[in-house]
Amino acid sequence: MSQKPWYKDGLRFSCSECGDCCTGGEGYIWVNQAEMAAIAARVGLGDDLETFKANYTRKVGIRYSLKEFSNGDCYLFDSQTRKCTVYEDRPRQCRTWPFWDSNLKSPEAWKDTCAVCPGSGKGKLYSLEKIEEQRKIFHV
Repeated sequence: MSQKPWYKDGLRFSCSECGDCCTGGEGYIWVNQAEMAAIAARVGLGDDLETFKANYTRKVGIRYSLKEFSNGDCYLFDSQTRKCTVYEDRPRQCRTWPFWDSNLKSPEAWKDTCAVCPGSGKGKLYSLEKIEEQRKIFHV
């Protein structure tokens, strides 16, 4: 029988819509082909994936990451409204926050996540099953 993770009783999260996860230090916002196609359509490029890639992504090895401004803000983040401009089609990486492996590896890692994300540790209680479902979608 496998041991249940430290968060077996669930974790709380409620997005505060602060925009902090879309801004800040340089990083990677990984996107796959399906996500790029959906976002391209959302930003008005239809099925022109090559234009989307050229204008909104950078190639990192064999993968693609959304571009960021020099201040670390995602290209798809509206700094005036502090909202994602493609929220309905945001990448898996964004949809699964904060239930990433890196945030769930220990109670200390979760505490660190709660310190930087005002919605982590508050609000809706997510069950172990839901957390594991989210965690398995995207590994960060």
